[in-house]
Amino acid sequence: MSENSNKNCFVLICLALVIITVAVFYQVRSFDFIGYDDPIYVYNNPNVQSGIKISTIKWAFGSINPSYWHPLTWLSHALDWQIFGFNPGGHHYTNLVFHVANTLLLLVVLNQMTRALWPSAFVAALFALHPLHVESVVWVSERKDVLSTFFWLLTMAAYLMYVRRPGAVRYILVVSCFALGLMSKPMVITLPLVLLLLDYWPLGRIPDFNRRRLYRLILEKIPLFILAAAISVVTFIAQRSAGAVRELAEFPLKIRIFNAFISYIGYIWKMIWPERLAIFYPYSSQGISILYVIVAFAVLLAVTIFVLRFASSRRYLVTGWLWYLITLLPVIGLVQVGRQAFADRYSYVTMIGLFIMIAWGVPELFGKWRYRNIVLFVSALLIISAVLVRTYFQLGHWRNSETVFTHALDVTEDNYMAHFCLAGPLSEQGRFDEVIYHCSEALRINPDFDKAIFGLALAHNSLGGKLYEQGKYDKAIEHFKKALEVKPDYTKARDNLNIVLMEKR
Repeated sequence: MSENSNKNCFVLICLALVIITVAVFYQVRSFDFIGYDDPIYVYNNPNVQSGIKISTIKWAFGSINPSYWHPLTWLSHALDWQIFGFNPGGHHYTNLVFHVANTLLLLVVLNQMTRALWPSAFVAALFALHPLHVESVVWVSERKDVLSTFFWLLTMAAYLMYVRRPGAVRYILVVSCFALGLMSKPMVITLPLVLLLLDYWPLGRIPDFNRRRLYRLILEKIPLFILAAAISVVTFIAQRSAGAVRELAEFPLKIRIFNAFISYIGYIWKMIWPERLAIFYPYSSQGISILYVIVAFAVLLAVTIFVLRFASSRRYLVTGWLWYLITLLPVIGLVQVGRQAFADRYSYVTMIGLFIMIAWGVPELFGKWRYRNIVLFVSALLIISAVLVRTYFQLGHWRNSETVFTHALDVTEDNYMAHFCLAGPLSEQGRFDEVIYHCSEALRINPDFDKAIFGLALAHNSLGGKLYEQGKYDKAIEHFKKALEVKPDYTKARDNLNIVLMEKR
């Protein structure tokens, strides 16, 4: 293929990726905010709603809530609010714009590094359209995912420029892009290690595991490692102060390690068969099967040995596999943040490694077979079409809080968080009987869930107030008493009960 034809093909691929991605995700224009994290990040946050001004910038750089130091994420939300206000469609579109930009950046960087257009295009298409990435794109609170990945890929682009023409200015650009990524989401701390992997393949800066050369490349990245270490400390302090780091008593170290092995395999399975995706995956109430842990560990070990076996002849396998393992480390649960066992959003950057293994590995299986290119092209189209369709329908579950948490209950078991979060939109609709049911279920599954305790008391009190207005005093008294049984110090329910009892006399 001539150089001009290759450029034309590249442009057409870029246009196709933009058009298809926007077409699939276009429905987000009518989606609502989600009542889980979105209130904290956007519509109940007075600092964000003040828009971009000096006081907001000071707050963004000085805030460590909720659990992260990510000033650029805060400022992006503040700018969105200044432009779109309480129009969730605008906030969703900003996420989509970043996702499209990330797709194009990924294509450009991979193509420039490998000089292999079609495998790079396949990776970019999977990144753009895979159902696992729906959560990162459509959930407004996950702006930190798409924003940090934008700077992650810019760092890779800057690094490629530096590798081709080393110089202080280009290195400063690498450090600057990396710093911006860290200020968007701390998960970017693994990027210096990924740059080392890229040195091995496709950049070829580490010939035959030359130790001296490797030490020089590590030394070259010391400023990046220092920044990553600093952000790691700040993040841990922020999460501990916010109560997000779960104590060992709640999630023992053994359970965390077991869950980490299973999660590594779980993400791979969901990449291959992206069904039963949910906004929240709870730890199993039945515990973790040791058999599953052994199988997961064996699979991970076997793949690692296989990859290292072909390290010299198929370097992309090493880069892809270690990319996956390393980038998941901060969120695999060894330091347990939050209550989830794992989350789809954590796969946004990590899946690139597995996509690389597929895009470069599968063509080698066909060798020099005469129909190789035709079969690969048709197979790629079928795979992309399948994930596209699956993503389109997965998006529909994210229309609002009720749909996303109802779906979570449909595809998971003992999901106390989904029960509790579903109670919010039901309460806004005055469906207090259903609210009581879902809060009760949340407490049945997790009796120590404080938010559900208050939610149940609030629901009984609200239903009691509704019955009082209808003149059904006896039933109102019953619910006010139930509110006090759940939460004895609930002053409002006690006052309401006294009012009804006095009127009944």
